[in-house]
Amino acid sequence: MLSRRSLLKTLAATLLAAPLGITALSQAQAQSVPTSRPPAPRREPRPAPRRGYTWVPGHWAWHPRRGWVWTSGHWEENRRGFEYVGPRWVLRRGQWVYEPGRWVRSWR
Repeated sequence: MLSRRSLLKTLAATLLAAPLGITALSQAQAQSVPTSRPPAPRREPRPAPRRGYTWVPGHWAWHPRRGWVWTSGHWEENRRGFEYVGPRWVLRRGQWVYEPGRWVRSWR
């Protein structure tokens, strides 16, 4: 069992270290977020339609050490009652934010 003094020391050290950890994390995250616009999409061949699937075109992905890296397109299996909204990059507060592709409920 910890003494009261030992417990207070541990609590004080934790409270002092927590803001430092948050600062280090936010600085690391800031370096991993792109501030330049993604390059124009590459032209890639669109495959023939495939029953029961939706073609998701390729897009640029951001890697902190390598910069912009192309991710090739792929097939997504259709979901009944849903439509696929492709991935995109959006400028928010001076930083480019990636919104991954997703299935949204269809209202047709």
